[in-house]
Amino acid sequence: MAETTKLESAYSFAETLQRLRSALEGKGFTIFAAIDQREAARSVGLGMPPTTLLVYGNPKGGTPLMLAAPDFGLELPLKLLVREGPDGKTLVVYTPAAALEGKHGLPAGLAGKLGAAEPLIDATVTGGKASAPR
Repeated sequence: MAETTKLESAYSFAETLQRLRSALEGKGFTIFAAIDQREAARSVGLGMPPTTLLVYGNPKGGTPLMLAAPDFGLELPLKLLVREGPDGKTLVVYTPAAALEGKHGLPAGLAGKLGAAEPLIDATVTGGKASAPR
């Protein structure tokens, strides 16, 4: 099982971020934070390509998992890394639900509940076209 899924976006960095925020919020997810890692690098005199970490989730879905395995809170809320690659293309990286199975004592079968956003993320960044993870 791959530890991460990496998708190439059909859109610019800014449009990818906007589309992901709108799609996730439209399906009832909360965006808890959008951390502009490029800006953080600039604040200490360093440069890096556009990179933003979206922290999102839904307490209705995550809370039962943390009740079943309190240390699973290290994995929640979920995260999406949106970054510009060296070729200028926008990449979206996340940990798939299957890779979280059994972590921190989570009972078997519960991590799959976190995968609900994965098809939405894929369709949002690829424009609905099939996209093979990179």
